[in-house]
Amino acid sequence: MTQPTGSATVSRAHCESLIVTEQYHVFPGTQVTVCCLTVRNGYSGVGYSACVTPANFDAVVGKAIARDNALSEIQSREAYLLCERMA
Repeated sequence: MTQPTGSATVSRAHCESLIVTEQYHVFPGTQVTVCCLTVRNGYSGVGYSACVTPANFDAVVGKAIARDNALSEIQSREAYLLCERMA
């Protein structure tokens, strides 16, 4: 198998364009937020965020971090697919 060459990349914008559903859950009694992003082919990327103390919990920040982590998971899978197509 050959390694991909050139400037082939998978952009965050491309991954954003694949998302069809976005779901969030904060576990009761915790500072843990989970995000599930589902893309067109049915794959779901999951990300989470957590903080140490309830005093530090910010739902908006937790949601953003969890979403960013889920998007990173999708981006890594898309990068793998790109490598496979280029091989």
